Amino acid sequence: VKYSFLVALAFIIRPTAVIPWIPLLFRHFWQEQRKLDLILHQFLPWTLVQYNFLKFNVLQNLGTFYGSHPWHWYFSQGFPVVLGTHLPFFIHGCFLAPKKYWILLVTVLWTLLVYSMLSHKEFRFIYPVLPFCMVFCGYSLHHMKTWKKPALSFLLLSNMLLALYTGLVHQRGTLDVMTYIQELCYKNPSKSSASVFVMMPCHSTPHYSHVHYPLPMRFLQCPPDLTGKSQYLDEADIFYLSPLNWLYKEFQNESTLPSHLIIFSVLEAEISAFLISSNYERTAVFFHTHLPEGRTGSHIHVYERKLKGKLDRR
Repeated sequence: VKYSFLVALAFIIRPTAVIPWIPLLFRHFWQEQRKLDLILHQFLPWTLVQYNFLKFNVLQNLGTFYGSHPWHWYFSQGFPVVLGTHLPFFIHGCFLAPKKYWILLVTVLWTLLVYSMLSHKEFRFIYPVLPFCMVFCGYSLHHMKTWKKPALSFLLLSNMLLALYTGLVHQRGTLDVMTYIQELCYKNPSKSSASVFVMMPCHSTPHYSHVHYPLPMRFLQCPPDLTGKSQYLDEADIFYLSPLNWLYKEFQNESTLPSHLIIFSVLEAEISAFLISSNYERTAVFFHTHLPEGRTGSHIHVYERKLKGKLDRR
């Protein structure tokens, strides 16, 4: 089977890519006349690959360390959000598409069901089924008469606005602040003692992929627990339990203080005593999101440590 090479390649790159292909491969196997030859030539010798991936995400279910959602999340929130304004056209097209395309609908449902069994869920996990969904959206638009042009205009306008907002405005602060840090490095290459500490939830900002400069940078660690300890807390969790106490304990020696701190605006009031006592001055503010929640604020603040006697209090 020529396409099996591409399926295998996708599986090697990301093991979960095989999930949407399972119904299609079973259908092909069912229609194949020479089933034994297919098994012998395509699948033997048997090899167990990506076992650690399966063990980590499924058997040990350690993905829940990065968040969990109820079993129905993909059906109640994830799938509707991913489809967006295409959702009504997808539902309409499901009733119009010929039976030969039902295998695609089965593939979509299968993928959602399999991912629903895992506690850790993300929108990006179900992106591979979008091309299948577009087939049904196409049948919906094809059977429209009077409303075809308004429907197309609605889809174009709504998706363009969403793409522009999410691509250029929403949560852009974490990229802008790293550009700011990069510019500081190249404008002041003589600052050999400069360093950055990102006090944000894990994986909030990019790292050297955006800075491109040998600048010492640190961020709060959040490695998963691979030892099976009960009541495990990573560095980020411990920090957010009491940020002010953590900072005073971590930086008892002034020589270890970083030159720059990056925080979300929601943290500023809680650690203001540390910022003042350590001579940090806010030097930059970047918009991040209109929808702040939890540890994520609407803005990102950059603080720079000033020498005593040269602090410009605002």
